[in-house]
Amino acid sequence: MVGFTGNAIAQSHEVVQTPTSEVLSKIPPANCLVTTAKASPSFDAPAPYSPNAPWPNIFWFGSEHLGTALNTDGIWSGLPLNPDGYTQKIMWWSDLYSLKDEPEPELVLTGQRLDAKAPPVKVSRATNAFAADIGDAMLGGADFPTQGCWEIIGQSKKTGLRFVVWLAP
Repeated sequence: MVGFTGNAIAQSHEVVQTPTSEVLSKIPPANCLVTTAKASPSFDAPAPYSPNAPWPNIFWFGSEHLGTALNTDGIWSGLPLNPDGYTQKIMWWSDLYSLKDEPEPELVLTGQRLDAKAPPVKVSRATNAFAADIGDAMLGGADFPTQGCWEIIGQSKKTGLRFVVWLAP
């Protein structure tokens, strides 16, 4: 599994109330070692992908066997809230994945809150995705019951990838 180190980019110090009555900041606390572009090992995506993520404020994280695109600052904010929690769709790529050969990807996602007790992330069964700019990809949906510091683990074909994000208002 690819590891991670932490670093947070300072933003506003606005504090908000979450549905669980916790008070959270838009910036991660020092004990939430989010996965950031600055602190993470560099990864150049294999062809046909651009070596650098093609979107602003996003970087490739992982390896050719399992990778994803993450926010450079490790913060996910403004996610939609539904009855199951804060929803995020996570794209995953692998040189071992082919949409033609595997329309239902063998991708397993799990997640747990690191800074407080919370129910685990609810994940949907992975599906496939394709577009000219991203090629064949796997898509996993996750519903986070609370905001806070979350570890997400993806596993596909005996390859694992782990990262940490700060889920903010």
